[in-house]
Amino acid sequence: MSRQGNRQTISNIINFFKINTMKTITINDYLKSQLTSTRNISVFRFVQLVLLAGLLLTAASCKKEDDPNLVFKATMNGASEVPQNASTATGSATLTFNEDTKIFTVVVTFTGVTATNGHIHKGAVGVSGGPVYPFAAPYVSPINYTSVALDATQEADLKAGLYYVNIHSAAYSGGEIRGQLELETK
Repeated sequence: MSRQGNRQTISNIINFFKINTMKTITINDYLKSQLTSTRNISVFRFVQLVLLAGLLLTAASCKKEDDPNLVFKATMNGASEVPQNASTATGSATLTFNEDTKIFTVVVTFTGVTATNGHIHKGAVGVSGGPVYPFAAPYVSPINYTSVALDATQEADLKAGLYYVNIHSAAYSGGEIRGQLELETK
């Protein structure tokens, strides 16, 4: 087919979609319109239509790259500690884990407590566990922490909800407020 023929084919496709912009159309509609409007369809024309259909399907199936970040949140209070305590202090934590780099950042904010220490511990809800990621002094709100790259076991523990944030004080040396890190749904 000549250049003129190719231009005509492209022009026909553009015109078809311009005419049909006000109604819902499918690739099938376009192909039917082309096949029924031409009695003697050439093999080359048929191949063009098949390639166009494939191109349109490919374009339609393309999606924006997935965000590699998972967000975990925790609400911190004395009632979540093990054992529970009567502290009126509160806090929250937002942890962002990058699945590509395997590194997380966490921001911990709190009020009503003079912190003497803070960590991310490993332990299920209602279970005390040892510190895994210690925060650096000074322990003032907000605390910002960036991890090293997690190994496969640590990543699995995080995704399974086995990490919690704990803020310690002189009054509650075992932990004044605690919050389990839970994955936010997208």
